[in-house]
Amino acid sequence: MIIQSKEIEQHVIENVAELMCAAARTAPKGRGIDNLVTMIVKGRTKDQLVEEMKRIAQTSNAQFFERDARCLEKTQLAVLLGQKVKPMGVQPCGYCGYANCKENVDKSGLCAISIGDLGIALGSAVSVAAQHHVDNRIMFTIGRAALNLDIFEEDVTVAYGIPLSVSGKSPFFDRT
Repeated sequence: MIIQSKEIEQHVIENVAELMCAAARTAPKGRGIDNLVTMIVKGRTKDQLVEEMKRIAQTSNAQFFERDARCLEKTQLAVLLGQKVKPMGVQPCGYCGYANCKENVDKSGLCAISIGDLGIALGSAVSVAAQHHVDNRIMFTIGRAALNLDIFEEDVTVAYGIPLSVSGKSPFFDRT
């Protein structure tokens, strides 16, 4: 039996994406509260994200969405990490800019600790990709497109995408 390069690389990238989701899940969380949502997108769903990113670029004139869409097009899949941002009730805090969690909720603020948890999860996830020599890049643009398309189907308010690539040259380097 012979297993060819493309099949090997697809198998590896899917396994690494799963390990990234596990690393994100086990990353430290403020007060031990886990509001993280993870998923892997490929195929048609990934293509929908690309199209939404291009649409955002056209309607907002934010051309970095177009640049990132071109990067995502070149990849096999992407890991999505989203956070159901809820006040953590840490006192005293005020990192969100409000006096307390009640004021944060009343003013529709975002809990800085909860968003920080997402950042820690992202770092854990990309460290797994790096350990396995899989090219990756954290992209706000993919997360924004995923939120626009309601891909999470949960109360996720902040999200990022991490496209993955196994190729001779990283599509995330020398982006123009």
